[in-house]
Amino acid sequence: MFLLTSALLGYIYSPRLDSAPPRWVNFAHGLLLFLYQTFDAVDGKQARRTNSSSPLGELFDHGCDALACAFEALAFGSTAMCGRSTFWFWVISAVPFYFATWESYFTNTLILPAVNGPTEGLMLIYLAHFFTAIVGSEWWALQFGKSLPFLSWVPVLSEIPTNKAVLYLMVAFAVIPTLTFNVSNVHKVVQARKASMLLALAMIYPFVVLLVGVLAWGYLSPADIMGNYPHLVVLGSGLAFGYLVISNVVLRGLVDNQIVYSTIVAERKALFWQGRLILAHLCDEPKGLKTGMCMSLLYLPFAIANALTAKLNDGVPLVDESLVLLGYCAFTATLYLHFATSVIHEITTALGIYCFRITRKEA
Repeated sequence: MFLLTSALLGYIYSPRLDSAPPRWVNFAHGLLLFLYQTFDAVDGKQARRTNSSSPLGELFDHGCDALACAFEALAFGSTAMCGRSTFWFWVISAVPFYFATWESYFTNTLILPAVNGPTEGLMLIYLAHFFTAIVGSEWWALQFGKSLPFLSWVPVLSEIPTNKAVLYLMVAFAVIPTLTFNVSNVHKVVQARKASMLLALAMIYPFVVLLVGVLAWGYLSPADIMGNYPHLVVLGSGLAFGYLVISNVVLRGLVDNQIVYSTIVAERKALFWQGRLILAHLCDEPKGLKTGMCMSLLYLPFAIANALTAKLNDGVPLVDESLVLLGYCAFTATLYLHFATSVIHEITTALGIYCFRITRKEA
């Protein structure tokens, strides 16, 4: 709710994320992100204090964090006047998140480096929001060499806008090292099990298709969806990403819980088409790509085909692209919520717990 509010503020005061919002909005972005990080850090402690820890908590944690990538990208896009580059800021937050989840699927442990995104990364971002509340969003549009004069000697970077320079630096010094760390850890596990690394890498395929599909749509779009509708593009892609992450999430506590194991395997097998990866993990099936993960990609061929029709109709697509984008968001939101509620129902039924309530235990 904190980050959704932040994203809505960004949309209200900067619809295309290329104009400077009021400075109080920048401060609000930072405060809301700080609150999100704080609540995200203490929920586990609260669950253990109340003796209410369960696999459902991990599902909520990962599911909310996956959507947070999109909402915070929109908030930062508002603060830093990123415009069409906002999509790439979402990408550099989503890629490490997906790879970390993919790694934990094989290692059964969520391993975070000493310096990581959920802690130091978010801290840097909300500090950037607070800093922008002082200097104004226009600072991010200055050339990198002018906004930070002591780095004006850096070739190439010094001549491009600060927001783009930060994007490139984050890719070079944060994203690439993190991905290397993830792949290395998975390779060690796969090698120890004498399994196929190609099958392990195949699980990344749906996420790659999602990125390629959205980029192809953006490139072919006669309405320039990346520039004119950045909120809808990032929101729709973020929901599709959230579905992939929940499908890929490791519910580590479930494997040892025979009640959940037997119940979920025995009941409602019709959900296998969607939750195949989670259930495959519970059943200890061979690691590899699960076709159900690709459900969130089914809308993209239609969107790309519609953009291509503009080339045959004097630049006018068959269906207005703003409506196609709204349909994209509606499709991915429906898919995400249906899958999430189905899995939540199964876990709460199997464990005899409530989703949003803590029942008093008998003495």
